[in-house]
Amino acid sequence: MANGDFSGLVSQLDAALPKETLTDLMKEENTNRDAAWDDACGTKTIYDTDLAPNHRVCWKSDDATSTEWVPQAITGVSDAQEDETWGSSDSNPLAVASYDAENPGRSDFAADGENCLRPAADDACNEKGVRVSFFNTTSHEYRHVLLVWPYLNSKDHISFDALHAREGKCLYIAPVTKTCKAQNGIHSGGMAWYGNYLYVADTANGLRVFDMRQILDLNPDNDDSVNDTTPDGLESDVTEKKLIGRQSNVWYSYGYRYVMPQVAMLKMTTAKNGGDTDENQCYATGRPKVSYVSLDRTGTDHMVVGEYCNFKNGSTSPGRVATYPMTALTAAVEGSLGALANADAAYGLPAPGTTFNGEPLWHKIQGVMRYEGKWYFHRSNSHSTGRLLQATVQTVNGTDQLVANPTVLKSAIGPEDLYLTHGRGTGLAPQLWSLSEHAPSDCSSCKREIYSYRMSDVIGGFGS
Repeated sequence: MANGDFSGLVSQLDAALPKETLTDLMKEENTNRDAAWDDACGTKTIYDTDLAPNHRVCWKSDDATSTEWVPQAITGVSDAQEDETWGSSDSNPLAVASYDAENPGRSDFAADGENCLRPAADDACNEKGVRVSFFNTTSHEYRHVLLVWPYLNSKDHISFDALHAREGKCLYIAPVTKTCKAQNGIHSGGMAWYGNYLYVADTANGLRVFDMRQILDLNPDNDDSVNDTTPDGLESDVTEKKLIGRQSNVWYSYGYRYVMPQVAMLKMTTAKNGGDTDENQCYATGRPKVSYVSLDRTGTDHMVVGEYCNFKNGSTSPGRVATYPMTALTAAVEGSLGALANADAAYGLPAPGTTFNGEPLWHKIQGVMRYEGKWYFHRSNSHSTGRLLQATVQTVNGTDQLVANPTVLKSAIGPEDLYLTHGRGTGLAPQLWSLSEHAPSDCSSCKREIYSYRMSDVIGGFGS
């Protein structure tokens, strides 16, 4: 993966707008949404009998039922720091990424298409990209932060927009220019927080990178009714939900108090395979997708990335996974434009194998975790109970490859990304965290929750 550097643009934003630390953001006066925990979450409709959840976190009612924002990815302070502590805070934060799934009048800015500013437009009209929800697991409260992309507007003023799959004519390995225009959003299917950096999956391209030291605050006085004066002499407005960035000398953020700008892009350098990908097809050669990510701290720190694939519809691969040393990724993020980070291992998923509900078992993977040499995969199953799979690397006919454990564990409905709290800093037993994406409107037994399994239960369920 090669680095596209946004640091110069972010420096300009840093001078224009005030900042907030994550430690301060996690204080009760700044978190603004209440989460339910454990038994307060109510019925356990999304879980099956193979694995009992150890902890459950439930969203505030509007987030639990939202058709606009769909949760996908999870990480937390156990990824960020070996000692599982962030600054002076005792918040032990979890972070969840959600993507904007509902755009009833999506605006095509490049073609001057639908105008989302018309009076009748819903504030969901614009493509808002991705937001990250930071949960304080001590106070049981959380706050949304909108991820944004910095650019120079038509008057050469620094500004920002929501994340989109292709920022117009801009290449990630070329300088950002004022000609860039917004287009469709990204899926944010995986996320890992390591040190100061938050890595977010951008399926077709690679990893978007954000800096926890660059959380910008558009409402420092916490009073929505009064526009705040910004360090650049302008003002910020968090009541207007249809505008974003610098507009007529006022800063907007689709109504969010906090935004976090992208500081780098780690883009896959391999050429794309020429095969069709309209129905999530994957191929054994060519540029891999980055559908989900996780962090392995059980040896030398590595990021694990993998592909969501539908093995039907002409695919030649159920998916691939790879590992990147974190030293290499960090060096690429902090290096010059075009700095490279190379994977040190890559494998195809086990053969599609036994059928599951009339289709191959080994595809439709939503999350991966490598822990103490074994690999764990979350397999989705539409609006029914998903599956947790395990594989190990074995030498077969002289080649190292992933070999499936025949045991399959029933997981939860709508399973997504995986995150491990290793417990070496807290002294608590390791837990495997995930989350469900489906709102109750999707099916009668669906429910959005964040949940953990005792890692000992997971290991025992697979027999080792």
